Amino acid sequence: MKHEIVISDITVIGGGLAGVCAAIAAARLGQTVSLVQNRPVLGGNASSEIRVWVCGATSHGVHRNARETGIMGELFIENQYRNIDGNPYIWDLVVLEKVKAEPNITLFLNTDVHEVDASGDETNRSIEAVTGWMMGSERRIRFESRVFLDCTGDGLVGFLAGAKFRIGREAQSEFQEEWAPLVPDDITLGSTLLFYTKDAGRPVKYIPPSFAKDITQTSIPMKRVIRSGDNGCAYWWIEWGGEHDTVHDNERIRDELSSVIYGIWDYIKNSGKFDSANLTLEWIGSIPGKREYRRFVGDYVLNQNDVIAQELFEDRVAFGGWSIDLHPPQGMYATEKGSKHMHMDGSYHIPFRSLYSTNVSNMLMAGRNISASHVAFGTTRVMATCAVIGEAAGTGAALCAAKGVSPRELYQQHLQELQQTLLRQDASILGVANRDEGDLVRSAALSASSTLTQLALEQSAGVCPLRAAVGLLLPVDPRLDGLELLLDAEADTELTVELWQTGKPQNYVPQALVASVTVPVGVGEQQWVKLGLQWEPEQAQNAFLVLRSNPVLSVHLSDRPRTGVLCFKHDVSSEDTVDFGDMHHTQPVIDWSAKDFLRKPICFRLLSPTAAYAAEKAADGYKRPYGGPHLWSSAGRGVLAEEWLEASWSAPQAIRTVHITFNDDVNEDLINLHHHRTEFEVMPELVRDYSVQVRVLDAWVTVAEGNQNHTRHHVHVLDETVRADRLRVVVTATNGCSHAEIVELRCYS
Repeated sequence: MKHEIVISDITVIGGGLAGVCAAIAAARLGQTVSLVQNRPVLGGNASSEIRVWVCGATSHGVHRNARETGIMGELFIENQYRNIDGNPYIWDLVVLEKVKAEPNITLFLNTDVHEVDASGDETNRSIEAVTGWMMGSERRIRFESRVFLDCTGDGLVGFLAGAKFRIGREAQSEFQEEWAPLVPDDITLGSTLLFYTKDAGRPVKYIPPSFAKDITQTSIPMKRVIRSGDNGCAYWWIEWGGEHDTVHDNERIRDELSSVIYGIWDYIKNSGKFDSANLTLEWIGSIPGKREYRRFVGDYVLNQNDVIAQELFEDRVAFGGWSIDLHPPQGMYATEKGSKHMHMDGSYHIPFRSLYSTNVSNMLMAGRNISASHVAFGTTRVMATCAVIGEAAGTGAALCAAKGVSPRELYQQHLQELQQTLLRQDASILGVANRDEGDLVRSAALSASSTLTQLALEQSAGVCPLRAAVGLLLPVDPRLDGLELLLDAEADTELTVELWQTGKPQNYVPQALVASVTVPVGVGEQQWVKLGLQWEPEQAQNAFLVLRSNPVLSVHLSDRPRTGVLCFKHDVSSEDTVDFGDMHHTQPVIDWSAKDFLRKPICFRLLSPTAAYAAEKAADGYKRPYGGPHLWSSAGRGVLAEEWLEASWSAPQAIRTVHITFNDDVNEDLINLHHHRTEFEVMPELVRDYSVQVRVLDAWVTVAEGNQNHTRHHVHVLDETVRADRLRVVVTATNGCSHAEIVELRCYS
């Protein structure tokens, strides 16, 4: 046996997406990190060993402009570029390479941490070291650090350190949560095994093993959706163990799940009810994907009411958007549906106080073990949300290590620095503006070669009958002075259009009626109909226009998507969600679906200019859509010509580092594996070729450039500091969009 001691600034235990993002975030801020994972691959439930797709704030496209940025966003975009068909092994490589690219990370795979040295009393403890056994190598490794992150999911490190935790469901009275039980209990969400199938091209027989479950003797065929062409996460409902201990009974749970999978496949292959002769069982998981176990107690316990109200925490450091998604304790054997869902109106905020232990002074946590009630955990548990929580916790850990403070002291004394650091790194944080005193662009005047001021989509590529109400969301900046719609009418009729506010800036549903107008429409095709709607809000924000249903009218569709413009169809039937689970009543984001209008908005034109895409928007402090698109867009005059965005100062500035954030359309719902296929490898809105230029002695000098770009956030460290009074980003090509779009420009000395 070999004994080793590894000393680093930070130790991250757990190599799921939360731990990966935490380690990368801390390493990028200059801290040395030991990333310890007890499996041979990274990714946790998302890895090729378990193969759960990475869900997040988009909620499979329910929420708009909600895809994660930061490190999780980088993973999504890179996987789309390299792995458009969702091969789970290529996804493993994308995650692994992202970790290996950081020289400050030392990776320890196959290393199971099961010993913790901690000191202090139960109210104030501190971790001194953790020890793991590297399987297959006979190495016993002790990890010593100033700060530790428990990203294990099950929370073993914090448990052994004496951190306060909870298992199970709180009573309704504790947080006044509608979906909590009246009496607390130890019930959790269960675990799941998945399987893959393939068409062999010829008949394949299947003889089930002796331990396969006869599912015809259970409620499964009657209460769950079984289809021969489905596989993978389509069978998320193969879940069990919620009434057991999902850790200590892990082996029993795995055996039960595998027996059911073999039984389901027997039912598909041999019952005669399915077209499955040529199908074969290609892969079945051997490691249960756990949903829930310990949840640590932090200085704040996030609860259902915070999530639904989208509480605007002062210490918000991440966001989520997946529904509160809870499952019956009996899992696949339950007679009710496999899940129930409560959606908020838009993305909600996650506070930093929920990411560190209330009684272990140098421990943060990220992933499904954060400080949240069981009900709130029903949304924070999904992996893309765990990942952005990981980036926030890793950033906090890096600042704690650098400053020699505890996470609580960081919250109390350095909160603004934490949030500003996250923004600088392009992390997923909403409604916090750039206040970085070192950013020179904040004091610059911005201008551009051209700017999109006439917001219109005039060329028809099809029609959509107004059998149901249609929504059109667009930015109002600074005012709306009427608009026109391109319509067909089968007979003389009327069109009623309502103008609604959306409420919170991150929401995309009608919340408060502002005005309404009804106009006559004569019979005819492709006619522009004027609507005299006017609105000048106190601050720039989105307007949600509701076109009331009229079966004799049709709206025209464009095939040219426009950043900041979204369309929806009102559908309260929720037929698409019947197989997915029960939906809570009154959920506007479900009623207003955008799936019929993805990259196909309706044709319209505003009758007054807009300032929503002005050059100064690239330095207005916001890095995501938030009550408007918050980016600069060129005018888009036909084929993209050379366009530029410029920052200028009254006196030369010392410039060494330039940060550019391009638009990667966070409205597009990406997935890492196989839920759906997005047809383009690179977001069309992303700038492809560009250069960074500075003006020195009245001459423009190129100091950095990028070609064949397919990513969002770029930091250019110049070879030497230059003194210049003007800085330009010159765009010569995009990946398909006719507009050059830049979300944010920064520079530092």
